[in-house]
Amino acid sequence: MPGNGEAVTRRAEARTGEGSAFVLSRGVVILFAVVCGAAVANVYFSQPLLVTMGHDLAISPGLVGSVVTLTQVGYGLGLFFLVPLGDVADRRRLIVAQLLLLVVVLAVVAAAHTAAILLAGMAAMGLLAVVTQTLVAFAASLAPPAGRGRVVGLVTSGVVIGILLARTASGLMADLAGWRSVYLASASLTALLALVLYRVLPRHSDAPPTTLRYGQLLRSTITLFARERLLRLRALFGLLIFAAFSTLWSSVALPLSEAPYFLPHSAIGALGLIGVAGALAATVAGRLNDRGLSRRTTGIALALLAASWLPLAFTRSSLWALVAGVILLDLAVQAVHVTNQTLIYALHPDAGSRLIGGYMVFYSIGSATGAIAATSLYTVAGWGAVCALGATFSCLGLVLWAFTRHRAPGPAAEVTSRSEDTPPCELLGSCAASVPRTGST
Repeated sequence: MPGNGEAVTRRAEARTGEGSAFVLSRGVVILFAVVCGAAVANVYFSQPLLVTMGHDLAISPGLVGSVVTLTQVGYGLGLFFLVPLGDVADRRRLIVAQLLLLVVVLAVVAAAHTAAILLAGMAAMGLLAVVTQTLVAFAASLAPPAGRGRVVGLVTSGVVIGILLARTASGLMADLAGWRSVYLASASLTALLALVLYRVLPRHSDAPPTTLRYGQLLRSTITLFARERLLRLRALFGLLIFAAFSTLWSSVALPLSEAPYFLPHSAIGALGLIGVAGALAATVAGRLNDRGLSRRTTGIALALLAASWLPLAFTRSSLWALVAGVILLDLAVQAVHVTNQTLIYALHPDAGSRLIGGYMVFYSIGSATGAIAATSLYTVAGWGAVCALGATFSCLGLVLWAFTRHRAPGPAAEVTSRSEDTPPCELLGSCAASVPRTGST
């Protein structure tokens, strides 16, 4: 009996035909991963730089913390308001335009001499960094259906590596040349990548044209969530795994900077290098999805995520336990995340940007929830309570998987049922565009 990933993929092929005529080579997939990592890293560069920024611009400690908040708020808004444009606009032009605007914003941040300019620049940076998700949807649309999981896995690895290495890179560069050099270097790299993408990406998409207005586009994103049970379920998985992910990475510096370790910031930042090992290993999840093993992959990964908090609980007494826990956690989160994106994209490839953008809103909610809860809990109850919180998020995900893996009908059944009573164009808000005009609207 085929797994849910295989069934959804076959159904998607029947609706949209075989994939793009553009040949997606491994080199282009790696390019997508590099650009994704570079773009999303901008959201996290500021975290180890807040104190230095505050001193340089005479920003109070209370206000400088809003740098991170505004960046995340901008990212969340971009997921809902910008990413869906990938379903109605030429993705190549949209991606290059967003990257060039990001270059301008990075230059403004690097040159900021007042708190107001810095904060506005950070919000705009977060808004434009969602080009990452447009790239993920574009890569999925260019991939052959039989290899889509592998492509999404590799591109998403770039995202996770960018997140994990951003703090390490920004801390090292700030020590060498000041915090402004971080954003100048990022602006230069982003400009170079925009030029490369402009030359490499296909000039025309094979996706069918749509005449959705912007308001209809946003409403159809909400409609997709209302109608697609698989999308809602996978969004909940995404919220819980990234709440666990953020619980660790937003608070792990606290016990490491205290007794018995007293590690410097550069050593703590290097912990991200360990997480990369787990992220790279999780690309296997994409291949498992292509083999129709999505449900099993999700269950195993969620079990590993719950188990990772056992060695993490011994962080204060063993750095090796911390290393083992970090690898397990990042491996598990990446595996579920790749599975989620592969499955939800296959529901409606012609609405891939909306599906992935809407799903990533839940990622942002989970990340914010984990960060706020973990840092607050550490202050009042210590590292053990933080690990209990992370384990709770992880176990909730495992319980959700256990209760839904058999009781809920498979996605193939959902798609079949929907296609019998609801035209796909109605679900996407575009029926009017697909019906020949007869003189009336």
